[in-house]
Formats: sequence, C-alpha cells, structure tokens
Amino acid sequence: MEFVNPGFLYGLFAVSIPIIIHLFNFRRFKKVYFTNVSFIKDLKQQTQKQSRLKHLLVLIMRILALICIVLAFAKPFIPVSENIIQPYKKNAVSIFVDNSFSLQAESERGTLLDEAKEKAKEIASVYKSSDLFQLLTNDFEGRHQRFVSKDEFVDWVDEVRISPVVKTISEVVTRQEAVYKDNPSATKTAYVISDFQKSVLGEDFSESDSLIKTFLIPIKSINQDNLYIDSCWFESPVQQLNQSVDLHVRIRNNSNNSFEKIPVKLNINGRQRSLASFDIGSKGTSDVVLAYTNYEAGIQYGELEITDYPVTFDDSFYFSYSVTDITKILSINGNGPNGYLNALFNNDSSFIFSNVNEGNIDYSSLASHQLIILNELDEISSGLAQELMQFVDNGGSLVVLPAIDLDFENYNGFLRNLDVGYYSLLDTTNTRVSYINLEHPLYADVFEDIPENIDLPVVFESYRIIIETTSRQESLLELQTGQPFLNVFNSGRGKIYLFSVPFQTSFSNFPKHAVFVPTMYKIAIYSVFEDNLYYTIGENEVITVQNINLGADNVLSIRDLQSEFEFIPEHRRVNSHLDIFSHGQIAMAGNYTLFNSETPLKGIAFNFNRTESELVFFTIDEIKAYLDDQGLKNFQVVESADRPFMQTLSDLSQGKQLWRWFVMLALLFLLGEVLLLRFWK
Repeated sequence: MEFVNPGFLYGLFAVSIPIIIHLFNFRRFKKVYFTNVSFIKDLKQQTQKQSRLKHLLVLIMRILALICIVLAFAKPFIPVSENIIQPYKKNAVSIFVDNSFSLQAESERGTLLDEAKEKAKEIASVYKSSDLFQLLTNDFEGRHQRFVSKDEFVDWVDEVRISPVVKTISEVVTRQEAVYKDNPSATKTAYVISDFQKSVLGEDFSESDSLIKTFLIPIKSINQDNLYIDSCWFESPVQQLNQSVDLHVRIRNNSNNSFEKIPVKLNINGRQRSLASFDIGSKGTSDVVLAYTNYEAGIQYGELEITDYPVTFDDSFYFSYSVTDITKILSINGNGPNGYLNALFNNDSSFIFSNVNEGNIDYSSLASHQLIILNELDEISSGLAQELMQFVDNGGSLVVLPAIDLDFENYNGFLRNLDVGYYSLLDTTNTRVSYINLEHPLYADVFEDIPENIDLPVVFESYRIIIETTSRQESLLELQTGQPFLNVFNSGRGKIYLFSVPFQTSFSNFPKHAVFVPTMYKIAIYSVFEDNLYYTIGENEVITVQNINLGADNVLSIRDLQSEFEFIPEHRRVNSHLDIFSHGQIAMAGNYTLFNSETPLKGIAFNFNRTESELVFFTIDEIKAYLDDQGLKNFQVVESADRPFMQTLSDLSQGKQLWRWFVMLALLFLLGEVLLLRFWK
C-alpha cells in the first residue's frame, strides 16, 4: 500500500491525545452515606470493572476513528502495475484529442468529439493543480506545443472543434515525444483519445521513448454507417466547347445497409446541370455517369452532392477544370509545310496552326503552344533540342516525323536524351498497319466496331523504332511485322508521339487514309495540359500553372468563391511554369480561383481527405495484439467495460483507492462511540 499524501501520516501522533486523556482520568468513586438504606435501592449499581471496560471500548473507537481519518487524508492506494503513475510526484501530462471528421459520429454523450473532450477533462481532474498539461489535436497548432496549467488546459479543450486535418497515431506519438524533450525531469505520461480508425494507425513506431507511459483510450460510436463521394473523373481528359462530356462519380457505402434510388446532383458554376440516382449494396461501390454539355469556355466550377447523416463532411465533392476553345499548334518544317497537316488544321477554328522553317524559330514563343510537330527536319540543333526538352518537361506534346534522309546520329541523340525510343534503320519491306490500340483515349471513341477485313494504311518503307523500356510508352499503331508505326511516350509532364514514317506518300498512304484525321486531330486535342480536377486538403500538393509571366507589380492570390477568404501563396518559377504551394492555408473544402492581380488564371478545387470516411476501427483486442507485436511495453489500452471511466482512470493513475473506505470506517467507529456512550449505562 502506498500513499498520495504521505505527509498526513504525521497526524497519527494525534492518537496519543485520547490515550493521554484516558490515562490521566483519575476520577474515583466516592462513598455516600445514607441514614436510610432504602435510598440505596434507588441508585444504579456500577462497578469499577464495568466502568473501565466501557472507557476502554470508547478509547479504542476514538483511536480507530482518528487513525482512519488520518489515513483518509493521506489517500492510500494499492498500485495496479509496475509502471503506475505516481500522482504525488511532478507530472507532465500530454493528452491527444482526436478531432478528425470521423469524430462527427454519434456516441452516447452526443458526438464522439464531445465524448473525447469530456474524457480529456476527466483525465486532467485526476491530477494535481500543480501538474503541467499539453493538449494535442490533429491540427498540431503552435500554441499546443507547450505545457500549461490545468485551468488553461481545460479552457483549450472546450475550444476544440472538428478539423479536416488527419494525423496518424505514429505522428501523434512522435509529436508527444518531441514536447517531452523539454521536460526531462517530470514524470512523463501520455494519453491518446481516438476512435482508432484502421486507416490512420500509421507506420511502425516501435522506437518510441520507453520512459513515456502511454495510455490508449478508444471511444466507440453507436452508428458506424457512412455514404460518401469518393472521387470523380471525366471520360475524356480534355473538355471542349459545345461538346458533350461524361463525368464519372464514384460513391462508396461504408454501412451494412443497402440503398436504392439515392440522388446525386451536379452543379456547374452554381447551376444544376445534371441529376441521377444510384443503387448501392452494403460495403459496396457505385459508379454513376452524369452527362452534360459545356456551353461556356473558360474556368468551370463543379460541385457534386448527396445526402447522408450523421457524417456529412464527405457528402459534397468539388472539382474545377477549363474548357478550351483554341489549341495552338506549331509545325517546324525541314522541307517546307506539309500539305496534309495544313489541310487538316488550317480550316478548323478550334486550332491556330502555324508553320515555321527550322532556321527561323522564335524559341521564346515555343512555350505558348500546346503541340509542336517536327516535320522532316534535316537536323535538330542543340539549341532547339534543349528548348524542346524543356517544352515537353513542362507538359507540352511533341510529334516527331522523321526526315526522308534521316541523320540517325543526330535524331537518336536527341531522342535518347528524352529517354524514349529511337530510330535504327530503314525497312523497305511492303507491309501495312494491322493493329489499332482501341483502349487508348486517342482511339477509344473513334470506332464503334472494327470489321476483320478493315482497310488499314499501307506502308511501303519505314524506319524501325527501337524501344529499350516499355514502362513509359504505349503502342498506338503497329505494323504486320510487329514493328511500331506510332508510339506515345510519357516524358516529364508531356508526351512524345514517335512516327516511323514522314507524312509522304512515298513512305505510306497514311496521310490519305481515313485513320489520319482522327489520329492527328486527337493528338492535337489531347495536347492541352491535363490539370488536376481537385486537390486534397492537408496533402500540400503542388499546383502547376503553365505559360505565365509575372511582372514586377503582379501578385498571385488564391480566393474563395463563397467567402472573402484570400491569401498570397508561395510560388516558384520552374522553367516556363509556376509551382504554387498552399502550405495548409486552405482549411475548408470548396472551389477557389488563382488570380494574377485581378486576372483569373485557373480554378482550384479542394476536398477533405476521404481517409476519415472509412469508418472501420480497431477493436481493443486488435490494438493489444498490435502493441504486443511491436513490443511496446510502455503502451497500455484503457478498458472501461461497464465501470465509469473516472473509476477506471482513477485506478490507472492512482491505483486502487482506499481513502473512501477509511472515511466510511471512521464514521463507523464514531457511530460506535456514540452508541456506547448513549446506551451503555
């Protein structure tokens, strides 16, 4: 047995007071003489032995009562483990309150966040006012990186609100250890109050500080159902004016119930553009297709909505994209303009098609184009090669048409620097195209059905393409010999389309074939830089802006469409594009606009992290098994079972408390004294 306040044991010396009073009570019996012995009958007889027994029992009752009172003030307890917290020492207590979105779920005390905050305050109540406390939440606020008094800690707990930020348990433990480094002399105790989602347990943290006793306190919701929008994507990566588009929406059901005819609504620029319903099974996924037409060019702000309760943060999903009306194409010619390319692009208002001789290139204008065609260049100069590599790395598309008399060394040096395929020799075998990759977006919606005897382009001679790596390339058209006719390579942020023939009828009838038009048209359409539809709050993704020149007086800013929120982000110039960094300044999901002074550059959509949407949690047994596997002896799971949490917490922090029993015994002994004095005559 140990004591919280051992100093009160000096009060046991007070036991000597009733003993001294008893020993020095020299009251003696006096003889009374009566003239008439009949008066003796009216006296109550009391012998000296009976009197001594009564006084001895009263003394024992007083001594025991006094001892029990002193022991009650000393707060005796029985330790429940070797690593028990000793509250009579100086304590530094770190308490993590999980305030992620999953804490919106219902509990017996309201929401899980309400229950977590109540438990945090109950933990603090166990300790002395002189102890130090640190509050930690998913936000990792700067003010929470220090220890404060109990009263200030309780005030901070009351201010905790639901946050979109998600931190793993290993990150929390690491942060608590970092704070304890500034308090080496205090007794270190940490508490983690969380619902312990399986998605946020984090990496291995078996290297944690063994001197910090950590208690894991699971809280459980009474309803773990959740229906949410997981993601969205377009059928086509590029959206055009007055073109119908299909938006795919993926919805997940985290509950054990099935749902039917649940509506999902699509708003574009604040106006409802499409509505659909879906059925979804328990623990299932449903993909919904919403069709509509882009009638406006420029930035488009989208929002998807469903209705679900009680977890509502993931019922809306935001995205943003741009509708292009003009695509700029540049053809760098070695032997003059190509008539087939001119005929295809010059008469289409969707394109601005320019021709330039290889000796008259304005390198500064290359970045303003989406597609560059190298049309039969005799030689690719080192300066042009450097500019083209930068163009592709920044997201541009490049089409390579070999020259009739190819300089293998010059071309292949350029292509190898781009880490794509290269030309080997001229193959004069007559063959034809035998394979079209219908799985690639370039041809996905071109053909409804291809007959077995389809007439594909004939090839009279071609340059063989050697491909050393297949991880970043895809074959679009192949010859009967198995050699590539057209391959696409991913390079940097852009794409390189490598043809095995120039667009000359002496090599192939491809420029006159029906496949030529959709191939080049789709290459031009898909050359527009594919931007992210949305970003995730808290992940600090880099926002890239192409082809922008900032003047000395221009200032970039990000503004919320629905409020007056605005901030100036960090930006870095990388070649011809800008990288924008939000650094966690965006905390609310929604659509935002990136401005250059007062000129809108692009739309940016941010959504909450869907990690919290999966309401799947560790059981207490699973947590214990994980701690055993990791060998974390300084971690302990707090189980309340059917007992009040305060009682469980008290046992953990101060052992089995005995002071209440001593108070009851003191009252019992005092009652015994009263009964002896009153009824023992």
